[in-house]
Amino acid sequence: MRRLLYDLAALIARIVLGVIFIAHGWQKLSDGGLDATTAGFTSMGVPMARVAAAFSIAVEFGGGILLILGLLTPLVGLLLAVDMLGAFIFSHMRKGVFVSEGGFELVGALGSAVLLLAAGGAGRISLDHLIFGRRRDRRRESENIPAYVPPIAAEPLRRISPATEQPQQPPAPPATEQPPAPPVTEQPQPPQQPPAAAPPVPPTGERPRPPAPQATERPGPPAPPPGSRPEPPGTEPPPR
Repeated sequence: MRRLLYDLAALIARIVLGVIFIAHGWQKLSDGGLDATTAGFTSMGVPMARVAAAFSIAVEFGGGILLILGLLTPLVGLLLAVDMLGAFIFSHMRKGVFVSEGGFELVGALGSAVLLLAAGGAGRISLDHLIFGRRRDRRRESENIPAYVPPIAAEPLRRISPATEQPQQPPAPPATEQPPAPPVTEQPQPPQQPPAAAPPVPPTGERPRPPAPQATERPGPPAPPPGSRPEPPGTEPPPR
C-alpha cells in the first residue's frame, strides 16, 4: 500500500516539476536565447557564463521533459538540483526568502523536490520502471534477491523493548575428558575378636557378696605299712 502511494505521489511531483522546469527553460530560449541568457549570467557574476547558460537551458528544458516521462530520473534530478544550487548562490541567496523580493523560496523548493526524486526514484509509473525496473526485478527474482523499495516507501522497523531482549549466553566451554580413576585395592583386615563377656550385674538394692573362702585340707598322719596293726595311742612299741 505504501509503495502504491509513493508511486502516485512521485508521478504527481514529476509532472508538476517537469512543467515548471520546461516553462523556465522555454523562457530563456524565447527571450533572446543563449546570448541573452549569457549576458544575464555575466551581470550576476556567474563564472564561465556562456557554459553555465547553455547548461541551464538544456537541463531545465530537457530535464523537465524527462521528469514527466520518468526517464533517467536519478541523473536528471541530480543535474536539476545542481542548477538550482547555482541559482541560489549567485542570484537569490542575499535577497531573503520570499520570491516576490527575489528570494530563494522558489529555487529552494524546486531543488529539494528534484533531489528527493533523485534519491527515491520515479516510481513504478515511469519509463525507468518499464525499461530498467522489470529487467532488474527479473534478475533479482532469478538470483533470489529482494526487489528494491524506495526509502520513503519502506516499512518502519519494529522497536524491540529492552525487556523482551534476551542476553546472549556465551557458549559453554568444551568438555574435557577426565583421566580414569585408578582401581581401588582392598586391604586385608585383621580378624575381629569376640567381645569379652561382661560380669553379671547384681540386682538393684543388694550388696555384692564376697566370694566364699575355699576349705584347705590339712595333711594327716602317714598310713602304716601293710601287714602291721595299728597300735593304740599311748603305748610304746616293745624293744627289739
